[in-house]
Amino acid sequence: MTRISQRFAALRRDGRCGLVPYIAAGDPAPEVTLELLHALAAAGADVIELGVPFSDPMADGPVIQRAAERAIANGVGLRRTLQIVAEFRRTDQATPLVLMGYANPIEAMGRAAFVDAARAAGVDGVLVVDYPPEECDDFAAAMRAAGIDPIFLLAPTSTDERIARVAQVASGYIYYVSLTGTTGAAHLDVGAVAQRLPAIRARTGVPIGVGFGIRDAASAQAIAAFADAVVIGSRLIQEIESAPRDRVVGAVRELVAGIRTAIDRQRAQAAAGGSRATQADEQRRVKETR
Repeated sequence: MTRISQRFAALRRDGRCGLVPYIAAGDPAPEVTLELLHALAAAGADVIELGVPFSDPMADGPVIQRAAERAIANGVGLRRTLQIVAEFRRTDQATPLVLMGYANPIEAMGRAAFVDAARAAGVDGVLVVDYPPEECDDFAAAMRAAGIDPIFLLAPTSTDERIARVAQVASGYIYYVSLTGTTGAAHLDVGAVAQRLPAIRARTGVPIGVGFGIRDAASAQAIAAFADAVVIGSRLIQEIESAPRDRVVGAVRELVAGIRTAIDRQRAQAAAGGSRATQADEQRRVKETR
């Protein structure tokens, strides 16, 4: 089992929802990224998505686009991102790390060379926004052979055929985009997401993380009621943008810890409610048999 699979198995066993924060490598600076990774793990992140800076991040809204621009200005690209992962792995062998980005930097390096470098650095999963599942069987197979989970996106507009295809090639988790739009959008429809996930679960046993539009503890708590994991990114980048440099790490840690607490509270309340309902049913059955 990969680190990601192990983490989700532990979450399932404990009845907990996963928390997957996203930050961009190199924002606000490469050395701060390393501090942020450790802070996210300490605050309760189950998996961390690390964005690979790219000049044309088509799926991302202005917040993450600005983060990519700052990182590129700091000289951070795919190779430096992999170096940051390797540095993180020197002291953290437990927290799963997923690279999230676009095809161009990987194609420039070469797919085989990238897989080798990612494995050597300690990457656990890779999500390439513009690698459609229909066109990357070989790449996905090479990643799995290297012990790296290929992660794919599904959206409200995904057809049954696309869901079935992703179910065939994805491992680790599937990233369900909760809305049609770019990262950072605010029109999250929790009810629509809840209605959509059963159709995906009917085709795969791979855990489902839900992201896009999750901005605070309340929205994370709402999604945690039915998702296997909550993914949050733009809100963290906004915190990085607005906090003074010497407060960035502490501010992000505090925000993520609060979301972790809210998610755990929702699951605990749900479990307690289910227990009370079970007890009430049992009491009713006892009365009926008297």
